Amino acid sequence: MSGLSLDIRGRSLPVRRVHTLVVGSGAASLAAADRLHEAGVTDIAIVTEDLAGGTSLNTGSDKQTYYKLAAASKVPDSPYEMAKALYSGGSMHGDIALVEAVCSLEAFYHLVSIGVPFPVNRYGGVVGYKTDHDPKDRGTSIGPYTSKAMVEQLLREVRRRGIPIYDKHDAVSLLVQDGRAVGALCMDKNRLDDGRFGLRLFMADVTVFGVGGPGGIYEASVYPPVQSGAIGLALEAGAEAVNLTESQYGLASVKFRWNVSGTYQQVIPRYISTDPDGGDEREFLPPFFADAGKMNSAVFLKGYQWPFDPRKIEDGGSSLIDILVYRERVLLGRRVFLDYRENPGGKDFCFDKLCAEAYSYLENSGALFGLPIQRLEKMNPLAIELYKTHGIDLYREPLEIAVSAQHNNGGLAADIWWESTNIGRLFPVGEVNGSHGVYRPGGSALNSGQVGALRAARKIAGAYRENDMPSGAFEAAARRETEKIIGIIESILDENGGSDTAADSYRKEFQRRMSAAGAHIRGRAEASKALAEALDQAAAFTQTKIRGLKQLPSALRNRRLVLAHTAYLSALSAYLEAGGGSRGSYLVMDPEGREVHPKLETRWRCKPEAEEFRDKLLVTRLDESGYSNRFIPRRPIPDEDFWFEKVWRENRENAYF
Repeated sequence: MSGLSLDIRGRSLPVRRVHTLVVGSGAASLAAADRLHEAGVTDIAIVTEDLAGGTSLNTGSDKQTYYKLAAASKVPDSPYEMAKALYSGGSMHGDIALVEAVCSLEAFYHLVSIGVPFPVNRYGGVVGYKTDHDPKDRGTSIGPYTSKAMVEQLLREVRRRGIPIYDKHDAVSLLVQDGRAVGALCMDKNRLDDGRFGLRLFMADVTVFGVGGPGGIYEASVYPPVQSGAIGLALEAGAEAVNLTESQYGLASVKFRWNVSGTYQQVIPRYISTDPDGGDEREFLPPFFADAGKMNSAVFLKGYQWPFDPRKIEDGGSSLIDILVYRERVLLGRRVFLDYRENPGGKDFCFDKLCAEAYSYLENSGALFGLPIQRLEKMNPLAIELYKTHGIDLYREPLEIAVSAQHNNGGLAADIWWESTNIGRLFPVGEVNGSHGVYRPGGSALNSGQVGALRAARKIAGAYRENDMPSGAFEAAARRETEKIIGIIESILDENGGSDTAADSYRKEFQRRMSAAGAHIRGRAEASKALAEALDQAAAFTQTKIRGLKQLPSALRNRRLVLAHTAYLSALSAYLEAGGGSRGSYLVMDPEGREVHPKLETRWRCKPEAEEFRDKLLVTRLDESGYSNRFIPRRPIPDEDFWFEKVWRENRENAYF
């Protein structure tokens, strides 16, 4: 290495030396940078493939929830009660649940202090409400774009602090040497033709990895198109992952990706399907419900119970709707829509047949009248405006929907400081961190991201403040990874025989596979077959030739995504081979299993949940021999008595970590 460059394969790559490299620009990444700078670690750089991209900035819901300790409720709350709510979802470590609870208010009030306008009452209390999988009033919101507002204010803080941001920089390799993160190899997409394919190196004592969820591995996805995910980079570097089997799936619009939860369902729209050309319109739900009242009540409850949940199928439960939508779209090849222009059943629609919960809600909302669009206009006019701004007029056209991937509860394995369990100084934050279990309270992901950022910053500032990288560690990792990536680029770049559509075709192949075998409908044989196909596709990556430099970022993105989807299928297959059943947000099909619904085809039989797996976590890792999977017991919620003087001494002596 000479000066601020490194000569590799005849190319001189620029090197930027920083103490902490933050990869990603979502709410968790920005919070980590902000909190680090606040703690006195100011030599920071942020690299991001698109500052205007990512899930945090580009997604939301009917009322996007932030989950935290209830601080202004008449109902008593405590960190241990909140930890129990998180832990009770299964397959989550108790000490991490306690950290997310204890630190929730500190993380939340930091957002308030920098200008995120959460609603407060006249006494200064942050008001809340009950969210799914939780009994307390811990949820709060500022509307559809809670996470967007968080990003905007955090970005303002990052810029105020003068932290440099390298936009349009794709991370293409994590640099790890001797079990320690030492930086990243990135591609500057504005300099692809600079003779080194835009490659540049970042040498860092610590790497914060906040690259979001694996949105790019699915065909049916409500992740914004600008969010593909980069967990594959960490998996390739040997980082352990946990609970890759656990994701959330639910109904979402197709043309504009958005969850159709909350009032989109509570106004009870009509579910219709058509042939691929839009003809042969019919309502497809009625045959599977005992009566119209039961059906319409299930539609209403889908607003509260948005994620698909196999426990909510029997007896006309709300998740039966997800099954029927999937059946129409995937098995029958039809298109499915929500129609707000007519009531279900037309003139036969009757409010009096609704369940008491649905009737009372609509009555209290002043919405026991008219058509679904009129009720939506009464209850939530912004929900109509949201689609109108994206070219969809709910007054004039139905809304096409599908069951889509929405959030990964699993991810990279980390400890109570959000440091990787097997790679030192690598801190996965945000959705890429697998802290969640099987079921999680709504809005807990936003809390986890902010708490993780706080904890990572605290550990980095307290234990890793010094620049003490071993001599030669960075250069060894940088040469190895850069030579590998340049070799891959040279093998796939073919100006004469390459294709302009090769990268797109390659991606569609694994996206279809993942949505078919690795989403909310799963089966042991299907998973095993999909895994074999995934391994073959990953091994054949360099056989897909691209024509021009402009396709390089997309092609290398495919490389990390195909690695990721293979890891997810490996974990899924291992879980099913071990006897795991339906749980969380997926149904495990089994010819010898329980009948799902008497009017569904005979193939619809499922394997019930094996509850012993709730006390285990599934760890997945990639090494020279391939993917390996093992179950570990979950740690309980700590039950320690913290003597003040002892804790105070540990803090004074910096023995806190």
